[in-house]
Amino acid sequence: MKILFFGAKSYDIKSFDAYLDKEEYKDLDVVYIEPNLTPQTAMLAAGYEAVCAFVNMDLSAETIDILNTCKVKLILMRCAGFNNVDLKTAAKYGIDVRRVPGYSPEAVAEHAMTLAMTVNRHMHKAYTKVRENDFSLGGLMGFNFYQKTAGIVGTGKIGAAMARICRGFGMKVIAYDVYQNESLKDFVTYVTLDELLAQSDLISLHCPLMDSTYHMINRESIKKMKDGVILVNTSRGGLVKTDDLIEGIRARKFFGVGLDVYEEETPNVFEDRSDEILEHSTTARLLSFPNVMITSHQGFFTEEALRAIAETTLQNALDFEAGKETPNIVPLAFSAAAQEDGDALIDAAYSEN
Repeated sequence: MKILFFGAKSYDIKSFDAYLDKEEYKDLDVVYIEPNLTPQTAMLAAGYEAVCAFVNMDLSAETIDILNTCKVKLILMRCAGFNNVDLKTAAKYGIDVRRVPGYSPEAVAEHAMTLAMTVNRHMHKAYTKVRENDFSLGGLMGFNFYQKTAGIVGTGKIGAAMARICRGFGMKVIAYDVYQNESLKDFVTYVTLDELLAQSDLISLHCPLMDSTYHMINRESIKKMKDGVILVNTSRGGLVKTDDLIEGIRARKFFGVGLDVYEEETPNVFEDRSDEILEHSTTARLLSFPNVMITSHQGFFTEEALRAIAETTLQNALDFEAGKETPNIVPLAFSAAAQEDGDALIDAAYSEN
């Protein structure tokens, strides 16, 4: 099978090549290219049976129309999320879509706690101060997480891992999810979303992006939060209405905000834009606040996760060739209700998340 790998970075090539050298994958011919998959680049897939894409790429109806013209039969998503794929158009052409449901929930959860700790203890500011020989403590005071309340929104694989981390900090853990995770009930108390917002000192988002969760963090939900709350999002940028978040930050509602995803991230993800002026940029507005920490969709970025992504993606290709049905197939008639039902798998940004 010939596979065109869009948006290839050096670390992608290294992790995938480590498996392609193995005997079981000898029939897979992977060609790496730097451009992302978009309507403008889709024609490059001519002559390939499959394309490999990531969650930041444009798999709209227009792109999939072109992929069909190129006779592509398989879309390999090297991620868990697929909200960027027009499944209706893929279904029309009988193009199979497969994904990696979970490759290291702990990686994303650990990054979520890293963001929470960074904004709590002002590590980003402390690092800069000390490098400039400023050893004063002004502006660096945080608060103990011990015996505080952590609110986990979404308790699939990543949310469950975050809940366990918070428990390790000695926090009281409450959660909201349409489907409760039985494995957590020995230490997690499920509450309504409004109760979670009102009670939590730390709120961490770990749910998929769909109609029912789009802009779930907005002016009204922010009003229901405690003053001085820490908000962390490592799931999907669209869960948070950015203008309302900025309004809340300006009103000093938040002690800190940690974001690995945000609404404007698509042109930024994995790209070096250090020489550019980001005019009218949500990112620039958020970075202007001293209590906001933003990272570039790196929650998944560990050696273990990259190995799992490579292995599962290549196995998905082999399974497709063999006509094998697996849980990694994205149902092409995927409704919002079905997505809620699959929340434990779709959890978070890498789920997603």
